[in-house]
Amino acid sequence: MEAITLAIAIIASVLVFCLRPIYGLIIYIAAFAWYPTYVTVPVGTIDFTVRRIVMLALFAKLFLQTDLPDRFKLMRLDKLVIIYFGAQILAGATTTQSLMAFLENRGGAIFDMLLPYFAVRMIVRNKQQYLTLLKGVLILAAPLAIAGFYQCMTGDNPVGFFKKYYAWGRVKRDIPVSRAGFFRADITFSHWIMYGLFFSMFGPICAGLLRHVRKGKLLCAIGLGLMGVGVVSSVSAGPCLGALLAILFIILYFYRRYWRIALLLAILMLGIVEIIGSRHFYKQIDRFTFSGRTARHRVRLMEVALLEGGMRGHWLTGFGWGVDPGWMPKIYPGTDRSTDITNHYLVVLCRFGLVGLLPFLAVMIASAKKLVDSYKVSMYKSDRWLVWCLSAALFGSAASFLGAYIFGPPTSVYYMMVGLAGAMPAIVARPSSLRGGKLVRFVT
Repeated sequence: MEAITLAIAIIASVLVFCLRPIYGLIIYIAAFAWYPTYVTVPVGTIDFTVRRIVMLALFAKLFLQTDLPDRFKLMRLDKLVIIYFGAQILAGATTTQSLMAFLENRGGAIFDMLLPYFAVRMIVRNKQQYLTLLKGVLILAAPLAIAGFYQCMTGDNPVGFFKKYYAWGRVKRDIPVSRAGFFRADITFSHWIMYGLFFSMFGPICAGLLRHVRKGKLLCAIGLGLMGVGVVSSVSAGPCLGALLAILFIILYFYRRYWRIALLLAILMLGIVEIIGSRHFYKQIDRFTFSGRTARHRVRLMEVALLEGGMRGHWLTGFGWGVDPGWMPKIYPGTDRSTDITNHYLVVLCRFGLVGLLPFLAVMIASAKKLVDSYKVSMYKSDRWLVWCLSAALFGSAASFLGAYIFGPPTSVYYMMVGLAGAMPAIVARPSSLRGGKLVRFVT
């Protein structure tokens, strides 16, 4: 299987060198959407997936065949992403027992976080490239969603045989997992939550095409519908929550002048639930999830970590990478299981403390500010729609992080989204504009 994986990676890399950079970025997404990331090519102690090899090829193309790296201008958001990664290294170096293993892990994070982010920042420089990327994602997602729906209905994963080549730990078997009368789809992903997040993250962004596609609008709508099918096929609350809130955010676009009223009503409703309910409002979420038990686990996880001293003595730099904080006995008295931290914010806090969490939040805030700036400079309603849809995707993802810890491909998807937020002012702005009688050019 290693030979097949390497052959696929080489073919994809050759295509990257033969095509324009924006299509190389689409091939990179195809590399983790259509081929399992748990099947690798080991080089020493490092496992190279197809997507990581393709990313290396993409950067080789950028530096060897284009002038995009020379035209790239570093902005505040870029610096914050670098600072966040550096903060992880700093915090982890002071807490992790096996430093070399930790650095090896962060070396993989470079491929999953930094390189996808900066690839997007260098490549996507105008609206046409942005729309081409969205069309490519929509085409890639359609067969993946159909396969996921088939697995959800039948329990049969068409590519489940790949799991016997699982690269890390014990060999996995493709055993159907059911919930609420359906089977949880994962297809090429290592976990069904990660499969669902792929669609809940990319889906709202692709909705931006609806106001930019003249021909084939019906096909675009069908593609977006399949995105929704992919989310639901995972039978996972985290992706469904993110998708639902993203959809509500998109609907708010048509009533955006009333956003203050909507915010006030939301706060009022939560206040009423808090006053008249028998439990705190945030504990009522178990009524709206596939599994009340897992919902209660997520709530207790936050209570133990933030309110009951779970982070005592570790607030600054965390417990360290790969260290169990020992919260499970407080959540489930009498158990000796390791802690299942199903919350991305708590994962960052647990591993790297506030040294890691604060820069991560700063990246999220800076991304939001870029989108606000983009919305303000947009001259056309169709461009504002693009900005709004990307904002919806980031908003939904921020909410889904409360119930899911992202790893693998969704990590790359998220930082690509952040990169798109950084590029958005240039995407929606005119190439040039007259100000005070002088020609001013917009640069990224």
